[in-house]
Amino acid sequence: MKPKNNRLSRILMNFLLLVYAVFAIFPLIWMVLISFKSDTEVFTTTFLFHPTLSNYAAVLLESNYVQYMKDSLIVAGGSVLVSVVVGIPAAYALARYNFNRKEDLAFQILSFKFAPEILVVLPLFMIYQKIGLYDTYLGLIWVYQLICMPLLIWVVRGYFEDISVEIEYAAQVDGYTWYQIFFKMLMPLVKPGVVAAALLSFIFAWNSFTFPLILASSKVQPITVAITKYLGTDTAHYGQLAVAATVSAIPAIVFALCIQKHLVRGLSFGAVKG
Repeated sequence: MKPKNNRLSRILMNFLLLVYAVFAIFPLIWMVLISFKSDTEVFTTTFLFHPTLSNYAAVLLESNYVQYMKDSLIVAGGSVLVSVVVGIPAAYALARYNFNRKEDLAFQILSFKFAPEILVVLPLFMIYQKIGLYDTYLGLIWVYQLICMPLLIWVVRGYFEDISVEIEYAAQVDGYTWYQIFFKMLMPLVKPGVVAAALLSFIFAWNSFTFPLILASSKVQPITVAITKYLGTDTAHYGQLAVAATVSAIPAIVFALCIQKHLVRGLSFGAVKG
């Protein structure tokens, strides 16, 4: 009876996974289909229609879509770079040094990630207007640290804590400097965590909507905000909107597929601490 029960369990599990996959992927497939439809066929057809590339031509060739993608890459990439440069030393300090209220500080850093963006974006709007950071790359990269840095610090800190401090002591006895220990010994060990956290931070920054909506205008327009332009003023161009959304998802998807191994390893080992 056990082999039969195991077989039924596998069949049921595979069926549930299939249902979930269809549920998760179908909206993406539907969005791609809409991108090849004319405005008149969006609501009048389903899977049988006359494909057209007019929406792609209008979005990619006749608008500033490429500039919007460039803005998103600069802001999201710059935010991740700053988070990595600042967050790794901060994670090491939280893992290795003891000081008063260390855990309170660590929890406060993590809490920034869960704070509603609308709570901080309105005061920041007034501050940015006064100090000249409104509608600039630097302003968005700065505020995106609320999205990127807490996650990176929390994940990488777990990796440093999993590495025995005795390894560093032994290396010091052998004559290694602190910089040699950090960059030649510790960094290769925490690389999976850094890659995983950096990837997730990039995706979170890429998908951010509230911050660029309020803190940017005409000079800097990330794709999440610029997509709304394709809704039109008098009527919605759903085909063009689908093209803009489909193409904007490609960088994050390709990035995730390229480093999938590091992502899985980085989130399954040393990333969660009690």
